[in-house]
Amino acid sequence: MTEEAADAVKPVKTLLGPAEIRDLAEMLGVNPTKKLGQNFVIDGNTVRRIVKVAQVMPGDTVVEVGPGLGSLTLGMLEVGASVVAVEIDDRLAEQLPLTVELMQPGASLSVIRADALKITELPGNPTRLVANLPYNVSVPVLLYLLEHFASIRAGVVMVQAEVGERLAAPPGNKIYGSPSVKAAWYGNFRTAGKVSRQVFWPVPNVDSILIAFDRRPQPLESDELRLKTFALIDAAFQQRRKMLRQSLSVVLGDSASASAVMTAAGIDPTTRGEQLNVHDFLAIARVWAPA
Repeated sequence: MTEEAADAVKPVKTLLGPAEIRDLAEMLGVNPTKKLGQNFVIDGNTVRRIVKVAQVMPGDTVVEVGPGLGSLTLGMLEVGASVVAVEIDDRLAEQLPLTVELMQPGASLSVIRADALKITELPGNPTRLVANLPYNVSVPVLLYLLEHFASIRAGVVMVQAEVGERLAAPPGNKIYGSPSVKAAWYGNFRTAGKVSRQVFWPVPNVDSILIAFDRRPQPLESDELRLKTFALIDAAFQQRRKMLRQSLSVVLGDSASASAVMTAAGIDPTTRGEQLNVHDFLAIARVWAPA
């Protein structure tokens, strides 16, 4: 076989590697910063692993927050999904369609230039969320999207290990906290594998983890009761070492009122926040603010 023929049958490169990522960053004048939580994935095997864990299939519409230079975006497009990418950085948002068209011509990509915490609509009603979330806003972004976009039924997010483990922690665990309970309002969250620091550029100072989730078939309750429940959760974990009759007195009036509400809900007023699951907090909210 001639050299020309060999070149002709080589597989077309559809993902970004370390060299391409650094070249793109230099061309755009992008200097990844800890302040923005920017760490770009430079390993194609890791990208394909995330796409596989997330069960992204041909024809799926996936929302991605913070696509950056496009590593994960290209991985999802590679399997035939449509991607709605939400990017706050104008330079990155402008470059992403050009990168995709160069490496995967004709792939289905929509880019939304916006802050993910402010978007109110997404094209295509995405059914999955798959993203390498910036460390500094990972939980707020995740909860915001689940609150505002009911079409998202499942997904996988890559976050700082400490944050991810807290999201998936069960009641009674020492790291169980407000994010754990609020995430459980929307569905089941579980750890889905660790990610080496070495697959990022620049190499972060923290470990990363994949968190997979499946949304509940139906919401637990109305949005009004969700807000009441979340207020109770916040109060409980702001003073997590105190008994709930004390910590919840901030929102329920006083210790006696809190005890009465909790007793009516079937919850021992002397327990602490980390002992309650989301259904327990909802039971208290129902007594506090009956429909």
